[in-house]
Order: sequence, then structure tokens, then C-alpha cells
Amino acid sequence: MKIVAFTGNSNSGKTTLIEKLSLHLKAQNKRVGIIKHDPKDKAIFDVEGKDSARFYQTGADVAILGATRSTLRFHKALSIESLVGQFVDYDYLFVEGLKTLPFPRICVARDSFDTRFLPYIQAIATDSSIPNLESCALPLLDLNNTLEILEWIDTNIKES
Repeated sequence: MKIVAFTGNSNSGKTTLIEKLSLHLKAQNKRVGIIKHDPKDKAIFDVEGKDSARFYQTGADVAILGATRSTLRFHKALSIESLVGQFVDYDYLFVEGLKTLPFPRICVARDSFDTRFLPYIQAIATDSSIPNLESCALPLLDLNNTLEILEWIDTNIKES
């Protein structure tokens, strides 16, 4: 399984990118799991347009990791390790958030880039809205090119 985490500011496009990657992989009959971090336990489930519903509609299996509850619908919080274990037989596992976990990570940046993410990331997926990122030593991926990002994942992320 290839595990990739996605980090970025609010409204940077993390959910949309994960959704596109999942749709592409599901079309290839790949098993995709998604873990979404919900640190404030404010996720609303099964509501059209919300992240969890969007992820689920791609055909991926979805877990929400909250501060006091985890949704696979447990009445307690689970560790990230136990959630990852639920996806052991999958081809890809995408994690949204949880920036300090030691997973390979892509920062999604649109309109601005927060340098606080630099210690945690291996690449930046961005569009033309941020000038001067070329000076960054990390690979720059086209946020609007799902196939390029997937190729980078397949080339650079080791199987777990």
C-alpha cells in the first residue's frame, strides 16, 4: 500500500485533489482508503458536499479521525496506527491533515504557501497563483494535473 498525506491551508484544494486522485484510481479498480483528520470533532457525515460524503462518493472507503471519536462509528477515539491497520489490503491510502505524522506528504498550496509546512513535506502541489515557488528545493507538482501527481506518488512513495 502507498500511503500519502496531504497538508495545506484551509480551502487550498486538498479535498478536491484527493477526490480526483481517488476517482482516477477507482476507475483503474484500485482499492483506495481515505483518512480525514477532524481535530475539533465538527465533521458532518453523509451530507451532500461535505468532505466525508465527497470522499465516499468516489468509491473509496473513508475513516474520520476525531479528537474524541473516530468514524468508522466507534464510541471512542482511535489511534492513527489502528486506523491505518484497517486499510492494510488497499492499494492507496490518502490522509488529509495530521501534519506531524511521519507519512510521505504533499502540501497543497493555492494563493499562498505556509512555510511552516516545510519540515513535513516532500513535494508541493500548486497552481500559478503563487509566484516564486521555483526557488523552493522541493518538487513542484501541477495541482490541476492529477496524472502528474499520481505519477510522482507512484515513483517516489514506497509501499508500506
